[in-house]
Amino acid sequence: MDITSVVGLILAFVSIIGGQVLEGGSITAIIQPTAALIVLGGTIGATMLSTPLADFLRGLGLIRSVFFDPKSNAEEIKTFLVEVSSVARRDGVLALENRLHDTPDPLIGKALRHVVDGLEPAFIKDLLESEINIHESKEEAALKMFEAAGGFAPTIGILGAVLGLIHTMENLADPSKIGEGIAVAFVATVYGVGSANLVFLPIANKLKRKLKLRGLIQEMIMQGVLAIQEGINPRIVEERLKVYLEKKKEEVTKAA
Repeated sequence: MDITSVVGLILAFVSIIGGQVLEGGSITAIIQPTAALIVLGGTIGATMLSTPLADFLRGLGLIRSVFFDPKSNAEEIKTFLVEVSSVARRDGVLALENRLHDTPDPLIGKALRHVVDGLEPAFIKDLLESEINIHESKEEAALKMFEAAGGFAPTIGILGAVLGLIHTMENLADPSKIGEGIAVAFVATVYGVGSANLVFLPIANKLKRKLKLRGLIQEMIMQGVLAIQEGINPRIVEERLKVYLEKKKEEVTKAA
């Protein structure tokens, strides 16, 4: 589990709600189903209109990765690649066929299959680079839906505020309904700005970071498999892969 995502989301909402309570306000004052319907429904609708279906569905699938890290990790992948490099150096690359189904990452299985099939290193590199680029392009297109939602939400919040004020003006003769209209107006703005800056845009930023880290791991896999095909000493392979682990640690530190 990505603890920073969970704690960050909880802290953001607790701080805002706590601030409302400390100021003497009521929690029920910021719970407005009408405002929520206008802002969230309008934001989702606008996002769907601006996003192809495949990207929208893929984006929904990415939400889980915001809160949960992938099962495989860079250290596990490095260990596996060093291990199979020893097997390939000792028994030949054909011996790797028995290891194609227990890889810690699907890309490793595909890459090793190319090696076992005897494809040229340059061709394997082109295939892997193409697959990595296609994967990154799909992920980037999917995460942009959250950036789009973050742009739409505040504007639709203003739209909700205007609708609330219109409702208020329509009921000037009935003072009992004026407060309700004004509440919807202000709360709609809160929902719009809040959902954009507490949910949609942070999710987009987190996914960008994870996509960059995933790119480093994929590059590490590609370089490791190519080194295995060349028959490089496993110790040298390990040293090469450690460089990518250090890069990954640097990226994580920058994000902290």
